[in-house]
Order: sequence, then structure tokens, then C-alpha cells
Amino acid sequence: MDQNYILSKWLNEELTDSELADFKASDNYAIYEKIKNYSSQLEVAEFDEKSILETILKQEKKASKVIPLYKKWFVQIAAIFILGLGITYVIQNFTPQTQYAQNGKKITFSLPDNSKVVLNSGSEIEYKKWNWDINRRIKLQGEAYFKVAKGRRFEVQTNLGKVAVLGTQFNVKARKNRFDVTCFEGRVKVNYKDKQIILTHGQSVTFENGKQTNTIINTSKPAWLENEIAFNKENLHSLLEEIQRQYNVTIELNTTHTNALFTGKIPTNNIDVALQIIATTYNLQLNKAVKNKIIFEEK
Repeated sequence: MDQNYILSKWLNEELTDSELADFKASDNYAIYEKIKNYSSQLEVAEFDEKSILETILKQEKKASKVIPLYKKWFVQIAAIFILGLGITYVIQNFTPQTQYAQNGKKITFSLPDNSKVVLNSGSEIEYKKWNWDINRRIKLQGEAYFKVAKGRRFEVQTNLGKVAVLGTQFNVKARKNRFDVTCFEGRVKVNYKDKQIILTHGQSVTFENGKQTNTIINTSKPAWLENEIAFNKENLHSLLEEIQRQYNVTIELNTTHTNALFTGKIPTNNIDVALQIIATTYNLQLNKAVKNKIIFEEK
């Protein structure tokens, strides 16, 4: 049935019980209900027949002017439309915007100033469009690569630390108690607890358990953008957690020998190769219990 017809019947309280039930189940019902509540506050003066008659008798006789009833409805509908536009504007600009990359997926999107963001698997970003050019601030959980358009200060907040730039390309990763920041172009300012350092092109810093490690890189972008994961002195548990995110699988580890740290690259587009690298490096037996579950055991 035509949506406008249903809306009109609902405003006039003419819907049958079944039609009303279907209308309440629609995706837009909550918004229509808010609009109706607001529009109900619009008051129209009551028709005072006696007062109008006395006024007419006191004045010279003029041609009568008929105001059709539909004009009253037109005013209310216009008010509802304007209110609806206002609600939509508030939702789109004041409500935090969220972008989320599921396990096994990566997403690319643009911010209001055309800054580019690539979000790695199992990561989330939140920001507000309102006043963005003046307040370029986002919250990150997980890992993301940024290509920031020049402008005012651009800030990335995580639960471990904060990164501030003016216009550059960099990568931020915050997982559990490890915080990694790499600068690929320009310069970035990194705040971690009571420490503040400046990174320039080709520099990377890692904070883990209060320990700081600085590294020099010679690549132009993160390895994960090229379907590889680059690890630098990563423990086995963190290594397996990243594999689970990238391939959307579950890994069970049955070994106590997990102290060795891993440095190297693992592909994100070939799970068999990725698992074999881990099994060979840590001398583990690889078993696939079911389609999406992998078990590593001691040999």
C-alpha cells in the first residue's frame, strides 16, 4: 500500500488494527512517531463563532472569504516535513558516526575533509561530522592507516595513547597493552602516558608494558595493505590473535613453549601458508578440527 496513504490514515487515526500493527513494525515508525509528537504541540486557535459574528456585524459588509480546511492540514504537514528534515540533520551531523571492519574484512572510507582511512580487520572508528573542519578528532579501537588532508590538527585517540598530526600518512595500532605508531610521510606527535615523542618519515615506535621500542622502516605503506602482516618481536599469543582476526577463524593452542618472539611477515590471503609459517617457527603440529577451527599442539 502507498506509504503516503498509510501515513495519512495514521495521522487521522483511521488505520485498522492489522494496518496499525504493520505500520508500527516498519523501519521508519519510530521517526514518524517523534514527528507526530512534536507536531502535536502546534496549536491552532479554536473557532469562536460568536466572537466572529459580532465582529462582522460591527464592520462594513465585505465579500466573504472562505479558508478551506485543507490549508490547516497543509500547515501541519509542512511543519512535520520541516521537523523531519531537522531530525535527519541532527542524526547525520551530531550523532557519532561509526565505521567497523569485521574479522576477515578491511574497509576504506573518507572523512568529511576527504582524509582517507583504511580500517584493518576487527577494528572500529568513531567520529562526529559536526564542526569537523575545526575539531578533527576520532576514536580508534584496533588498527587503521590514515592519509590526512591538510588542515587543522588531526587527532587519533585510543585507549593506550594519542596521535596528533596536521597532514600526513601514518598507521596506528592499539591492541590490548601494545601501542604501535608508524609515520610514512610528514610528522606525527605521539602521546603515551607521560611520554611525548615526534616521529618523522620512516620512523616507528612501539609501547608495550611500559617499554618503548623505536624502529626505522623503509616501506611507503603498512604491509597489511599489501595482504601481509608485519610483526616485530611479537609474542605467539598476539600473533595468533591477529591471524584469527585476519582470517575469521578460531585457533586453539596446546603448548607451554610460547616465550619466543616472532619478527617477520605472514600473508593475509593464504591461510595455509600463514599457519605453516607458525607451525614451522614454533615446532608445532597443525590440526584442523573443523572448517573454521585450527589446533596447534606440541610435536
